[in-house]
Amino acid sequence: MENFTPYSALIGGMLIGISASLLLLFNGRIAGISGIISGVFTTTAGDRSWRLLFLLGMIASGFAYQMLLPGSFQDIPDYPLLLLLTGGFIVGFGTRMGGGCTSGHGVCGIGRLSKRSIIATLVFMASGVLTVYIFRHVLGVV
Repeated sequence: MENFTPYSALIGGMLIGISASLLLLFNGRIAGISGIISGVFTTTAGDRSWRLLFLLGMIASGFAYQMLLPGSFQDIPDYPLLLLLTGGFIVGFGTRMGGGCTSGHGVCGIGRLSKRSIIATLVFMASGVLTVYIFRHVLGVV
């Protein structure tokens, strides 16, 4: 949190909210990233195209941001590849088990006042806090 600026966080949050609202308004879909990615592999070709474009837009926006503000992303320390892959697998498993990811529950679900999403988001946040505490302060891994 060395370079935290409330303005960039506010703008980023507004862009996420606007994009989720536009997807719901024009496509009738919830902007849950795990569901969008899952649908790329399990839906028909017509439904697949908007999903691929949404994901491409997410990736392209990161590159565009880096080009506009060089050096704005921090370098990733040398984390073990096995640790990163294991973490990714656990997150993917958790999103399937929890019926959605943080973007689906935390952004879209809470915005729709879904009790299920509010509870899921509280569990996500508590799990993240506990995991960071254990890894950094108990195990001293990261």
